[in-house]
This record gives sequence, C-alpha cells and structure tokens, in this order.
Amino acid sequence: MIKNSIKQLWASGKPVINGWLSIGNSFSAEIMAAQDYDSLTIDLQHGALDYTAALPMLQAMRASGKALMIRVPWNDPAMIMKALDAGAYGIICPMINNRAEAETLVAAVRYPPQGQRSFGPTRVSFAAGADYAREANQEMLAIAMIETTEALENIESIVSTPGLDAIYIGPADLSLSLMQGRLAPGFDREEADMITAIQSILATAKQAGIRAGLHCGSSEYAVQAIEWGFDLTTISGDSRLLAAASASSIKQARELLRAKEQTFSPDDPSANAN
Repeated sequence: MIKNSIKQLWASGKPVINGWLSIGNSFSAEIMAAQDYDSLTIDLQHGALDYTAALPMLQAMRASGKALMIRVPWNDPAMIMKALDAGAYGIICPMINNRAEAETLVAAVRYPPQGQRSFGPTRVSFAAGADYAREANQEMLAIAMIETTEALENIESIVSTPGLDAIYIGPADLSLSLMQGRLAPGFDREEADMITAIQSILATAKQAGIRAGLHCGSSEYAVQAIEWGFDLTTISGDSRLLAAASASSIKQARELLRAKEQTFSPDDPSANAN
C-alpha cells in the first residue's frame, strides 16, 4: 500500500502545508495539486461540490503523489466511509464537540477490531495499491475539528480518544462561538482571547500525543502557527486564491490605465501613437 506522506512528514519532524479545494472541478484540482503543497483537502462541507465532483478531483490529483484528504459535511459514518472508499487518506470532520462524537469519527475511519468501517474500497483499492485492507488502519487519518465553546470545554476528553490522530482548529466558527457573535468570523485571529484559546487547544493536543492543525488565511500566519508548534497548516483555498489573484491583476491593469490617462491629455497626438 502507498504510505500516507502526511504521517511520513510528521515522523520526520516536518510540518505539513495543506491546500484547500472548494471548487468542484477536476482541472482546478489538478492545477492545485501541481503546486508545492504537501497535502490537499477537498471540502465537502462548505465547498461548491458534492461526492460526484470529488471523485474525479481525486482521480485528477492522483498523479501528484500528494496526500489527499476530504472534509466531510458532518460526522456521518456513511459519508466518512464513502469518502475513504473513494481514495481519501484522511478525514477532517467538522463540529466535534465531545468524546462520544470523536469516537464515532474514529470508528468510521477504522476497520474492525479498531473501528466499525465497512469493507468495500471500490476505488481506493486501485489508487492506494496492494494490501489496503491490512494496512489502511495504520495509514488513514482521523482528524476532529475543534470549532465551538463546547469542544473547548471538552478538549481534554476529545484529544484522549483512542485512534484519533489529530485535531484541526476552525478559527472562523471558533471565533463565532467563543465571542458569541461579537467578532466577525474569519481566519488569522489576532485577538488575545482567540490566540489564548488556539494555543491552549494546541498545548492540550500535544500533551495527549496527537497532532494539531490550523486553518490559516495567509502564508505569514501559517508560518507563525508552525512556529507555535502546529503540525499542519492550511493556507487559504482555491476560491480565495483565485479571487485574490484576479483582483490583483485587474487592479494593476486599472492603475496602469489611470497613470497613462494622467500622463497624456486627450489633445496630445502621442496619446494615440500606439
């Protein structure tokens, strides 16, 4: 079986930089996979796509050799198992608020006796190589998202869940929950209370011997998070990166045009020389 490169990077003491895919298109996924990310995650929760779009995206990214994960819409064993059968090497599960919910996630990711995953690796048996049934439990990642006040209150019991590989902080929902609507949701939190909460979750995960990830909006914040000790950071996402690049390009064009308009008067023959 092809090994999980995220686990290999962690074992060597290296952080993982993750790409995020919200556009349901195999070509845009292939473009993202051609970049220097360590892993990529398809977002089935908030992304503009469903399973029928995710499957060809996984196929398009296979040749990259990157570790591919899926954020499922909810803590639904049926969807978790189907995402794994499609070829995901890790599941990021939203809104895990307590130990019981973390146990449900782990059980769906692992085959018996470690869990309750049903056997039927329709595509992944080809994509992951031989011996999938024997090695999958060791290679698949179960990652619980910590996004609410309830989860923060239960963090010690969540991170001690047997078989849970990592937690992943969603700062937008966490800010909404902790600040009770006083803050606009978003990434790259600078508020003292939010930084304290993020670093507290990180420390608790580390004490339990599991990994920690954080969704970031910028490269600068991702590097800062790695310096704090995060093992995986996501930098923005395909839709935001497309919007940012488009905005930058058209802004530059408009500024150049305005500069030319100010340089040449309408009556200046040289203004139309080209």
